Amino acid sequence: MTRVLVVDDDPVQLRLTAEVANHAGFRPITATGGEQALAILRDDRNIGAMILDLVMPDVDGMGVLDAMRREGLTTPVIIQTSNASLETVVSAMRNGAADYFVKPVAPERLIVSLRNVMKLDALEATIRAERARRTGTFTSADMVARAPAMARVLSLCSKAARTPIPVLIEGETGVGKELVARIIQGTSDRAGKPFITVNCGAIPPNLVESVLFGHKKGAFTGAVADQAGKFAEAHNGTLFLDEVGELPHEMQVKLLRAIQEGEIEPIGAARPERVNVRLISATNRRLLNLAKSGEFREDLYYRLNVFPIYVPPLRERMEDMPALVSLFVARFAAEAGKRVLGASPAALNLLMAYDWPGNIRQLQNVVYRAVVLADGAFLEPMDFPQIVAQANGREVARLAVETAIQPAAPMHIDMAPARPRQFEDVVPAQDRFLDANGDIAALAEIERAAIVFAIEHHGGRMSRVARALKIGRSTLYRKLHEYGLAQDLIHDAAA
Repeated sequence: MTRVLVVDDDPVQLRLTAEVANHAGFRPITATGGEQALAILRDDRNIGAMILDLVMPDVDGMGVLDAMRREGLTTPVIIQTSNASLETVVSAMRNGAADYFVKPVAPERLIVSLRNVMKLDALEATIRAERARRTGTFTSADMVARAPAMARVLSLCSKAARTPIPVLIEGETGVGKELVARIIQGTSDRAGKPFITVNCGAIPPNLVESVLFGHKKGAFTGAVADQAGKFAEAHNGTLFLDEVGELPHEMQVKLLRAIQEGEIEPIGAARPERVNVRLISATNRRLLNLAKSGEFREDLYYRLNVFPIYVPPLRERMEDMPALVSLFVARFAAEAGKRVLGASPAALNLLMAYDWPGNIRQLQNVVYRAVVLADGAFLEPMDFPQIVAQANGREVARLAVETAIQPAAPMHIDMAPARPRQFEDVVPAQDRFLDANGDIAALAEIERAAIVFAIEHHGGRMSRVARALKIGRSTLYRKLHEYGLAQDLIHDAAA
């Protein structure tokens, strides 16, 4: 569920705006001041949008927008304030606000604005990523990789970018190995230089040498002119050999020599040519197993596998699913000219329950088909019949399509009724200031509970606990003894 940050120093307005976002299918996060809002944005770059009040006691809305611009925080912002002056509107828009409302605003208008700015943000992210890919400046910020399983991949990419050593990227088909290679190039000293991709499995065996190393005019029948190979095209840049395990055995010897000597010999050339190329290879098969079976030269394997990176499959990084779906929906809806704003919670649950053998490439194709065929503003489970069929059986998929509610007449998106939501029975939490009998708790009990919460929140790091509670460490330890908590901490440390 997409999170929306609501910032307002008025508690009533804060609660009302948060409820509007909640009823629209978003998950609201609240802040009562500009400093708190900036702290939340710095800690979490995955917040979908922010509804920001302009007039606040600590840091006002304009100050928040200025800080966001300086720090590169790209969360889309909707301004909501009681000041209706034209000068204020123009200043907010120039500072990066995506929309502007004067209180009070109709809930329906606010919901439409939220959906529009999120779609616009996804489109801008797609355009930025495509521009970075074309210019050779692609970085980790341009890739959806917020899942914990991708943290090690991005860390290794950062380390690999600092050196020119060969990198071997392993992973299943469709996990995004080429994007990982582009991150390495885009954050290295070769950023902006040529990035040449070669799919070794798609080249006919008799043309592999010519494609990689080039040929001279008259070298063989049909060679009517000199042709530079991929190594020469990637001079001073990066050469990405995709599916390198598919290379013919006889070509592996020549590739090994090109890597070791830093020179190539085009077909029909009188002398070798020097090339300066950063080599990154990728495979969806274990090269070590191929080397053991004799299908791949063992010496070439060790030459390529200097710096290995394993990219996990999509089923191990489901935390990225909502962001990936939003990105693909925005992109394909724009391409197809459809007013599709996203996927419903039920559709997201369906996609996250599937194991995706084809990984991100399969997800991209499935979302593309769903967007093209969708009739509503949001993708529903019935828009993914193939996934429903594979997950629950074909009969369930057929019934889902047949029982889908169809509007009797065309309906404008702004007039579309809210989707029915399944609300779970939630047991209200006991107020932290009341005891079991409903009476106001003693001050000592409230203070003890606050200390216990702070210790758990900061993992027992007492310096941070003391700073958070705005007390000295000696005072903290005295209160631990006073409330009988010191002995428990000793036991936990011993365990």
